[in-house]
Amino acid sequence: MGLDRLAEQVEKERRDLQILEAVIEHGPIGIVHLAEEAEVPEHKVRYSLRMLENDELVQPTPEGAVPADDIAARIATMNQGLERLRDRTETLKTIFDAE
Repeated sequence: MGLDRLAEQVEKERRDLQILEAVIEHGPIGIVHLAEEAEVPEHKVRYSLRMLENDELVQPTPEGAVPADDIAARIATMNQGLERLRDRTETLKTIFDAE
């Protein structure tokens, strides 16, 4: 069912954000230390880092991952998008509750 897929995607996003938070707090930080900090297996840390790099939220360095230079602005933009998404889901919920 579509909701299962959505739940899996939300879980991946949660993990990515957990990894991003650790990079912001502890960067530069390597994969092994990230796995320990986030309590996430190393292979999932690698995947999350790749996604975060693709989204230009973190940058790899020889010492480990570091947050993007403009991370505060990028997070503000993400938060605005999440607020719009929340508003849209609340609207959908209202429509379905009315039926």
